[in-house]
Amino acid sequence: MGLSETGLPSAVADLTAEVAALHADRARRSLLDLACGVLMAQLSLSPAEAADHLLRLAVSTGLSAADLAADVVNAAAGPDVAREPVPGQAPGAAPTPETRRIRRGTTAVLASDTAGAAAAALLEGGLRRLGVESVYLWRRTETDCLELAGHAGATPLEAGHWRWVPPETDGPLHRVLTVGLPAWFPDGPGAEGRLPGPHAEAARGLVPLDRAGRSAGLALVVWPAARALDGAVRATVAALCRPAGQALDHGGSDAAAAPRLTAVLAELVLPAMLVSVAVPAGEEEGYGFGRTHTVDYLNPAALRVLGPLPAPAGRPVAQLFPAVYEELLGLLARANATGAPQYVPALPAAPSNAPPARAGAAGPAMAEVRVLPLGGGRTAVMWRADDRRGPPVTRALARPDQLAVFEEDLVAGSTVWSAHAYPVFGLHPEEPAVPLRALGARLHREDAGRLDGLLATLTDRHEGGQVLVRVVRPGGGVRRVRVAAEPVLTGSALTGIVGVFQDVSSQHHTEVALTATYDQLSAARTEAELRDHLVLGLQHAIVPEAPALETPPGLRVAARYRPAAAEYRVGGDWYDVQSLPDGKVLVTVGDIAGHGIGSATAMIALRGALHGLAFTGNSPGRLMEWLNEVALRTPGQPTATAVCALFDPADRSLFWAGAGHPPVLLLRGGRARFLEGAENILLGALPGAGYGETFTELRSGDTLLLYTDGFVERRHVGLDESLETLRAATERLRPGPAEELADRLMAAVLGDTDDDTSLVVVRVT
Repeated sequence: MGLSETGLPSAVADLTAEVAALHADRARRSLLDLACGVLMAQLSLSPAEAADHLLRLAVSTGLSAADLAADVVNAAAGPDVAREPVPGQAPGAAPTPETRRIRRGTTAVLASDTAGAAAAALLEGGLRRLGVESVYLWRRTETDCLELAGHAGATPLEAGHWRWVPPETDGPLHRVLTVGLPAWFPDGPGAEGRLPGPHAEAARGLVPLDRAGRSAGLALVVWPAARALDGAVRATVAALCRPAGQALDHGGSDAAAAPRLTAVLAELVLPAMLVSVAVPAGEEEGYGFGRTHTVDYLNPAALRVLGPLPAPAGRPVAQLFPAVYEELLGLLARANATGAPQYVPALPAAPSNAPPARAGAAGPAMAEVRVLPLGGGRTAVMWRADDRRGPPVTRALARPDQLAVFEEDLVAGSTVWSAHAYPVFGLHPEEPAVPLRALGARLHREDAGRLDGLLATLTDRHEGGQVLVRVVRPGGGVRRVRVAAEPVLTGSALTGIVGVFQDVSSQHHTEVALTATYDQLSAARTEAELRDHLVLGLQHAIVPEAPALETPPGLRVAARYRPAAAEYRVGGDWYDVQSLPDGKVLVTVGDIAGHGIGSATAMIALRGALHGLAFTGNSPGRLMEWLNEVALRTPGQPTATAVCALFDPADRSLFWAGAGHPPVLLLRGGRARFLEGAENILLGALPGAGYGETFTELRSGDTLLLYTDGFVERRHVGLDESLETLRAATERLRPGPAEELADRLMAAVLGDTDDDTSLVVVRVT
């Protein structure tokens, strides 16, 4: 017995509905628990007594237990919940249904397991009723970057575009994060800056989120159009959003799906999804049955087919498609192994000796299944939901887009079309309707046989059916039309035909565009991998991990470089040590903001520019001023931190200038201290910026440490604390040559942010 005959899909659907109900019940129970806790504290009751007291109060007041619990918690919470007075209602009046709804909504947010679930709870638990169409939740990182932790109602392309917002981005997001007060834009942000949304004039609201008394992130709510945001709306939105700060550390529920790809899939009329295969650590690469196949994304059509399913993205394929799991897994494995698209007419596949399906018989769970490999173990799956639980006309009418009805009376010899049918075939509404048997002359010559097959099904077997054909219109152009028809019988005689025409041309064009997008993505990915490989090799050639530096007069220098933990994160660290014609030595260390090819190429440009400018004989401050102008005129306008130090061996003097870079550390006589210099702005931030320089007199035996922030920065630790840890660790080092000190420091590297790490150790002889 096949899976489709065992009732397993029905059981999974029942369990899914049960899980959804459990999620809702958990939020309700959380609210009841909060109310019981309040009663325990106020009335000195035991947990059982508090629960019993709450139920008795609910019965006596005629309220539900959840509504009464909301009233109890609202009374204990004070003014945090929106309490805008209802017109005509006296202050201090009984709690309104609105305040209860807000409390239930905030409790649902607090009960969410992920930031994505919290965003969905916000939207469906209260904000949707206010007309809000989408919600974004950003998490504040240790470096003040905003990371999109969860969203609901947003398109994949829009969410992908706003996944990261760096701190140097000037706009309302970081301004609200800094000020800590909500901001409201009834007519859109305007000159304030860009924000996600359907268009510039759509109303928006920004609410800062706190956790444990500290700024944790932001919530953005977006309306579909401009609208007045009165005090009641603002208070309700703020009250609903504030608890979301507690869910920011739980991460989002969305898998990392390519925004461009998901945006195309979202436009498909057909169900579609993205599937990735995970290979456990330590195992060989492969795509067999022992791997975990996860659904990363489902388009709206697929979500409609699956029905009410809580958080389907991120689930294993087996949970969503149990009836066809093994066959679908085989398609996925072949697509990934061969790199070629796979196609089957139906899943589960009908046995070769199975009789033709009759009208009303159970059909395949997935029809016309196509699997397209994307590389890296990821595939896109498209299919048609072939539900045979009704006649073709009924199934076609369930898809009302571009439908036209026709009816033929074979006894009277008349044919009637609805108004929508004429444009499909390029005919004027005053022209006579064309009988189904005469449509062959208007079809592509290769499709006439398909229509003949449908006619045979209707007239010979008296059964309904459907075909997909290409209609060649008189004025030019080809339309793809699905024809679904049912016989009309009088006794055993065929007396008529009824059916529908469905123009699916736009769907076909979208699928063609999707296939082209796959090709473009594959080519772009291959090109990106090649560029990354080349740039990474070039970067390592310029910034080797353990270079053999020259021995300049009066100094012993050692440098070390450690790439980012993830190889694909090509970084922007650089360092340079060069002897100048006048006998002085220039030592520089820099760090381009960000990662990737842009950062690496900018690093190469700035390092090369500074290397050449050094031969002008100008001071470090002047060199930094010039380098700032170079950064402003470099493609992409990169920003960078750097320190430039000029050492004169004649008197052991050091002139140096920094640009937003971590301070230089001086080790002298076993004691370490950070050198204090002029506070200069980072490179590439402001045209015409001046850079002050500092003089430091060095002694024989002194050691200088110049490094990038990846050497000291640690997660969840402030920079001051990290620098103090570096100072103490340096003092504990026993004296030794520069090379030995560099190796010891790199072995005990303090940073843990997976960033590039560069270190230059300079020993004065």
